[in-house]
Amino acid sequence: MNLSAPTQIVFIISLVIAAIGLLAALGVLAFIPLASVWIMLIAYIVLAAGCLMRGT
Repeated sequence: MNLSAPTQIVFIISLVIAAIGLLAALGVLAFIPLASVWIMLIAYIVLAAGCLMRGT
């Protein structure tokens, strides 16, 4: 399996999603119906997909 660095836009998108998850964990964004752990997991999945799909 060949892994490569994700593009800058994919990295920024996953970073923004992770920041939203962090704010949800701190209680700043209480209106988001998902738990912060799941939001952070989505950010990690986006980043992992960016690393895996680049070589195809």
